Amino acid sequence: MGTVSNYRVAMDMSGRFNPLTSAVVTMEMQRGICGDLAAFVALQDAVALGVADQTGILLDAARLHHYTVMHCIFTLRADRVGTRMDLPLMAAARKDPNYLLQSTEAVALLPQLHQAPSDLICERHHGVSPFSGTDLDARLRDRGIDTLIVSGVSLNLGVVGLTIEAVNLGYTVVIATDAVAGFPLEYAQNVLRNTLAAIALQATVAQIVAALA
Repeated sequence: MGTVSNYRVAMDMSGRFNPLTSAVVTMEMQRGICGDLAAFVALQDAVALGVADQTGILLDAARLHHYTVMHCIFTLRADRVGTRMDLPLMAAARKDPNYLLQSTEAVALLPQLHQAPSDLICERHHGVSPFSGTDLDARLRDRGIDTLIVSGVSLNLGVVGLTIEAVNLGYTVVIATDAVAGFPLEYAQNVLRNTLAAIALQATVAQIVAALA
């Protein structure tokens, strides 16, 4: 995605991050959502522009410096319990009983994220925010986390929902602008510029990585 001149970009992130109080949180970076098994080709194409690779770079640096890495994923039970199937977003799931089914390859993380044993997973079955109806907030607070570095998809829904809920709960949010995606590209850029800039800091992966040490 990159940054645009009138984004609210935190060019100097020095001293902002501490591995004891900051975590990298990915949103729905799954094969069946934005990878090779995705039903939404437009989102798959947006992530293919370098977002997955940049997320991998960010996560590798975070692990190196002992930051918490949390992956927020969306899955469906076979019986669909806990999921509002009447939502327009669930159209693909209504057609395919195996769509984003728990424990299948479709819900696995993208290989570019280099999932590690130390990574944490927060799984949900409903809604567009990983905080609603999950233990995400409790797990972060139990670790003393107050700052979230956010990557993932999408700037249409998921990243927006995550950011708004995180701010509502009192977290500081920093969005990695070249590690998030949405579609169309111009719309996604406008969400960063006109919506998320009002509530979250924004920086590139390179800027964030430089400040993690």
